[in-house]
Amino acid sequence: MKNILVVGGGGREHAIIMKLAESTHVGKIYCTPGNGGISKYAECFNVSATDIEGVVKLAKRLNPDMVVVAPDDPLVLGMVDALQSEGFMTFGPKKDAAIIEGSKVFSKELMKKYNIPTAFYEVFTDSEKAIAYLKEQNSYPAVIKADGLALGKGVIIAQNEEEAVSAVHEMIDDLKFGKSSARIVIEEFLTGPEVSVLSFTDGKTVVPMISSMDHKRAYDNDEGLNTGGMGTVSPNPYYTEEIARECMEKIFIPTIKAMNAEGRTFEGCLYFGLMLTPKGPKVIEYNCRFGDPETQVVLPMLDSDLYEIFEAVYNHTLDQLDIKWHSGACACVVMASGGYPLSYPKGLEISGLDEKGQTENCFVYHAGTKLSDDGKFLTNGGRVLGVTARAENLQSALDTAYQGVSEISFENVHYRKDIGQRALKALE
Repeated sequence: MKNILVVGGGGREHAIIMKLAESTHVGKIYCTPGNGGISKYAECFNVSATDIEGVVKLAKRLNPDMVVVAPDDPLVLGMVDALQSEGFMTFGPKKDAAIIEGSKVFSKELMKKYNIPTAFYEVFTDSEKAIAYLKEQNSYPAVIKADGLALGKGVIIAQNEEEAVSAVHEMIDDLKFGKSSARIVIEEFLTGPEVSVLSFTDGKTVVPMISSMDHKRAYDNDEGLNTGGMGTVSPNPYYTEEIARECMEKIFIPTIKAMNAEGRTFEGCLYFGLMLTPKGPKVIEYNCRFGDPETQVVLPMLDSDLYEIFEAVYNHTLDQLDIKWHSGACACVVMASGGYPLSYPKGLEISGLDEKGQTENCFVYHAGTKLSDDGKFLTNGGRVLGVTARAENLQSALDTAYQGVSEISFENVHYRKDIGQRALKALE
């Protein structure tokens, strides 16, 4: 039996751990740093996900058969390189490939060079020049992105000149996202349904996973600030077989080939954030890892052994696997702390969960929880829980997930009431 160490501590990692636990090959699962819910299914350690030295040291102590590096920060910092140099089998891209998410400028320039469809853009490091460009374009909404990682919040969609100018000053002059926003990308605003497609790739073969639809805004009707994601459904009804074929031909395979041509072979999970525009699918962004909360609806739909897939990616034998998916649909509703994505309290007691952190009929993925000394689940983050259900159709999955949400509570809990509504309309 194989022992696995998973690096990370959110809902995505909980979903990866639960799917690995189903594998006939997997024995013991470790996680660092994990969280309250994960600790019920994996042995957790108190080493930060970005502490490369600490994680390598832990891996040497535990000697797992595989280390799965799940979050973006350690991937971009080169954790996979450090682990591989010590002889560990890993899942996740190396540093030179993780730059596809680590730098928006890199990914935009890659797409331009290799004719991969994306929004028109310009890059700036000087706020005055950026503002002059915005005034010259005079086209709103305008999309302003921090170059580096910003917890999924480094994108401002400015509705007018005043908002755009303010965003530029905040990013470049005030370094709102630290060094990540010293360089920005200003791009045209694309319209159309958004689709998230995660894919497994070993650098030769690319296998797209089942599609999903994220709900980024904090409030119902897509209002409020951008968040890391307030809920997801899978599959995404806008992503037809015809569109999937077009994406494979014009986006997925060309991206893998482009990274190879740049000497940055990508091995792991490559996430394609797509916009289905009137002129065809275009890339909004790449992520170098499983999306969160998309993973919480995509992995429950997987009807194949996740460990076997991870091993095939590492061994470059992905073309030998036949990866299967369940029929039906999956829905995840995120229960967040009141005040998220700005400021919010931590340490509030969560009621309605059993001793495993679960509730009947749903699976509850823990994103921001911890266990108190007396064994109670407490809030410990902005997004606290992802209440998830799989069913024969989307309406049933949503009904079950919301039933689960109604059974769980904590002070000032906030969740969207309209997850999946757009998808249901598209299915009519």
